[in-house]
Amino acid sequence: MQQTDTNAFKVVGQRLSGAEWLLSPFSSARPPWADIELVVIHCISLPEGVYGTGYPAQLLLGQLDTGSDPSFADLADLEVSSHFLVDRLGRVQQFVELDRQAWHAGVSEWRGRSSCNRFSIGIEVEGCDSDGYTEAQYESVAGMLRALLDHYPGLSGDQIVGHQEVAPGRKKDPGPGFDWAGLFRRLA
Repeated sequence: MQQTDTNAFKVVGQRLSGAEWLLSPFSSARPPWADIELVVIHCISLPEGVYGTGYPAQLLLGQLDTGSDPSFADLADLEVSSHFLVDRLGRVQQFVELDRQAWHAGVSEWRGRSSCNRFSIGIEVEGCDSDGYTEAQYESVAGMLRALLDHYPGLSGDQIVGHQEVAPGRKKDPGPGFDWAGLFRRLA
């Protein structure tokens, strides 16, 4: 996987050009009424705080050997996905087409509506909620968000949130190290 050209991001069909395509078995059809109204940013590292292992992609593809590390025991039989994963070098992989639900938000609520997977796009950023993120990641996330905002005219900056905002008390990612102000400056 090569460094991502963030200028190449554009939604074509249901995929993001410039992203490596890998098909996750963990997705479902969106309800017919569901428009994209939300982008949820998450963080992931496996094991926690260890980067560049390839394990997050394996998890999202249902291919993680949960016996390979003791910290993976609670991930056995977990069916989880995200539309996108951004690694520490800013490289982007896509796992679920945009017209389908990825299984990323879990039990969630936003502006009085539950089950956020139905109307959201999930972006996993390789990291953990106690660390910072790389400039390459912010550039890629900003490029992806510009492409999504262009493609979905009803989507706006106030509809880009962290997992902690849709699952308060249950989730805390992407964490205090995520530079929201810097990300939104890149989008301006």
